Amino acid sequence: MANTNNKTSLLGRLFGNRNKNVDNLVEEQIQSPGRMMLNNFLHNPLGMTGLIIFLAILIFVVVGPYIFHLDLGDTDNTQLNVPPTSTMLSVPAELDGNIQAIAAGTTFGVGCDRNGKTYIWGYTKITDTIDLKNIPQEVLDAKIVDVAAGYDHVVALDDEGNLYVWGSKRLGQDRVPSELKPSRTKGPKNIIQIEAGFQISGAVTDEGEAYFWGNSNMADIDVKKAYQGHIKKIAIATYNYCLLLDDGSVVYGGTQKNNAFTNIPAELGSGVVDIAATGESMAAVKENGKIVVWGNATHGEKNVPESESRPVELYGGRYHYTALMENGDVFSWGDNSHNQSNVPAAVNGAAIDTVYAGFYQNYAVDVNGKVHTWGLKGHLLGTDNMGRDVLTRIVNGGQVTMTVGAVSVIIALVIGVVMGGIAGYFGGKADMLIMRISEVVGGLPFLPFALLLSAIIGTRISVEMRMYLIMVVLGVLSWTGICRLIRAQILAEREKEFVLAAQAMGVREGSIIFKHILPNVLSILLVEATLQFATCMLTESSLSYLGFGISPPTPTWGNMLTGANNSIVIQQYWWRWVFPAAIFGVCTICINLIGDAIRDAVDPKSLGR
Repeated sequence: MANTNNKTSLLGRLFGNRNKNVDNLVEEQIQSPGRMMLNNFLHNPLGMTGLIIFLAILIFVVVGPYIFHLDLGDTDNTQLNVPPTSTMLSVPAELDGNIQAIAAGTTFGVGCDRNGKTYIWGYTKITDTIDLKNIPQEVLDAKIVDVAAGYDHVVALDDEGNLYVWGSKRLGQDRVPSELKPSRTKGPKNIIQIEAGFQISGAVTDEGEAYFWGNSNMADIDVKKAYQGHIKKIAIATYNYCLLLDDGSVVYGGTQKNNAFTNIPAELGSGVVDIAATGESMAAVKENGKIVVWGNATHGEKNVPESESRPVELYGGRYHYTALMENGDVFSWGDNSHNQSNVPAAVNGAAIDTVYAGFYQNYAVDVNGKVHTWGLKGHLLGTDNMGRDVLTRIVNGGQVTMTVGAVSVIIALVIGVVMGGIAGYFGGKADMLIMRISEVVGGLPFLPFALLLSAIIGTRISVEMRMYLIMVVLGVLSWTGICRLIRAQILAEREKEFVLAAQAMGVREGSIIFKHILPNVLSILLVEATLQFATCMLTESSLSYLGFGISPPTPTWGNMLTGANNSIVIQQYWWRWVFPAAIFGVCTICINLIGDAIRDAVDPKSLGR
């Protein structure tokens, strides 16, 4: 029965009537090679899946650099090896409407409510053994009224004047001066301000005295006795600090005589109402509303925006300032690499009561107790060992890797098509010479040759020139396979009637090769180019992985994996190699799937005919 059906089906296909009156023109379109190839490719699920994913990755790496801007000189020791997270601004719901104080740390936030309970959020791990989320029991039992966050530690103050420190303590971050500890005879000091910086902390009492503790080897934490008793506020930068005195003047309180903060502008002689610090600069607000910035303001900190309202309070982050205006508005300026200077419209639409700022985070609390946040929420794919965002480097590195692969393929195609076309069409001595040259070039061990060339050149050329050199070397050494393929196809095509007809008409041989014969082998050439593209990408990444390709800080997918070539990184910082390897692997597989689908599409046997 099955055989009868098969025969009937076959007879019907051979001698039956046309289906639905298909005319000659439609049948010709269906049978055309281009349409047949396209139709076969579109019905290949693996090929279409690969094409869609590859196009998505291509758009991602072409458009991405305009969104994720890369600064080759950017490093950040506050963001080292941060895993994928987006919780750095995720204030706990229990704090909303009930905030007593908030402090922003490097990758975390800490706060306390009006009941004295302490909360912490974000990425809180300092080392493999130190995690700030492990709040000491004595802090949990106390009624906390103020908190301060440093690079690697947190300071908390309770309602009885006791200071608590947790986090890293190896450099004296927890050695609170005896003057700040409650005394049996005099009672506790009434502390009105606490601050924390890089391995140092400070506090101000209601008696106008300031005390600092922590790593005195790195920071100037001594206070001149002449200022004690007159201190109103302190502002701590990375290693230094300034004091606001009760007479409205600003002074450098340490013993160093020449640093970025000792040359205080003369206009700050008096009338200062508030001070703040970033990592490398200081700022002060005068009674007339003028903001004065000094120090190493390398991130636009001195570009204070104009405002109709007068600033009354000033807050400092890592490289930006935030000011609270008299009318309740808020504005930020300085570094904006993490949107920490982009104040949301909702903030200025609310009546802001106070602001808390630090590092790359800002918290504004309105009169209803609602928290508004802006700044660094986290890193979607984590950061590397230099604090650089992995997503940004993947996007920009993909552009470099794909550019190198594409240009290398173009160079190989041009050389291979020209040489293969000449060898296949003319034959004889030309064929013999070109084939011997291709055998010599193809016999060169590519990776050792490229490593040797890179070692000879070394650092004599720029990274950009090195990238161009890799493109040329890849192209020049990768044309032999294309050459042999084109030669073989042209050897078959040149014997056909249309070539003889073109010769009889007097068409130039160059036109016959590249205008008549080559289009007939274009589909096969497309398959080879697709597969060669993936090969060139892999080769470039192999060179970068071995340390002889494009060197950091310029990112490629290969040298990103080189940076993760370490057992500690593989075990503890998985995001540094999983994401680059994943996108590179997916991209390469998709290109191969596209190449295989095109090869099947141009093969008539794949249609079952």
